[in-house]
Amino acid sequence: MNPLKIGCHISVAKGLEHAVRRALELGAESFQVFTKNPRGLRPKKVDYDDAEKGVALMQKHDITLVCHTPYITNLSTPKPDLQEVTIRSIVEDLHIAEAYGAIGAVVHCGKHVGEGEEYGTNRMIETLDLILDQYEGPVKLLLENTAGQGSELGLSIDDLMKIRGASKHPDKIGFCFDTCHSFAAGQWNLESFGELVKQMEHSGYLQQLAAIHFNDSKAPFDSKKDRHEKIGQGEIGSEALAKFLTCDQFQHLPVILETPVNDEQEYAEEMVYLHELRS
Repeated sequence: MNPLKIGCHISVAKGLEHAVRRALELGAESFQVFTKNPRGLRPKKVDYDDAEKGVALMQKHDITLVCHTPYITNLSTPKPDLQEVTIRSIVEDLHIAEAYGAIGAVVHCGKHVGEGEEYGTNRMIETLDLILDQYEGPVKLLLENTAGQGSELGLSIDDLMKIRGASKHPDKIGFCFDTCHSFAAGQWNLESFGELVKQMEHSGYLQQLAAIHFNDSKAPFDSKKDRHEKIGQGEIGSEALAKFLTCDQFQHLPVILETPVNDEQEYAEEMVYLHELRS
């Protein structure tokens, strides 16, 4: 089994090769980049020469990459034009992730924007199918659990498994688990960690889990607010979060920090702290 790989989010603004070198400087064993501007959907021109160099460097140092799609797509949008834009954008994200040698492209679950959970869930499945009809490559689309802000769908393990199971392309769908989102959604805390792992195992979710977003939470348990905090400085706390780092079931995964930092250099210290928590 591959070892658990501690990493962080890194800017890809100067190209993939530069991002890999930055990851190495910081001591990351895995890292995450955005496929394009996280708050925009403008198509991105990929520098394939740079991507090739970056992939070669990742392979040389056994670094795992996860990509993240822009925040502003909505898999459940009722508007045909927005659905079309979302599909086009995410298909492109999958191709970029493939060029970058990523194991998956993380996408946020849909928001039903007042149309109701049933409509939103069905629309999300339809949109996922339309995306995956158009992509034949090896990169999985990784559904990320949500905190439940506003009309967000995909809070629980069961909901996520139902969505995957209803898709025409379940084999192309995996998961990314966010510790902060799940805590804020009221799905786990220190006391219920064992139950969470059991649920992941029994539902089949664990077998499809490809990455963990590792964040403490500024907002309290079951607050339905998505507010990341540095490890040990939030409402979840180090003791609870350390359980992910020492649990046998997660030892093959990239564990990626998305905590609030002013500079990527801060991640270097935080990753050292994660290694301490792990041992």
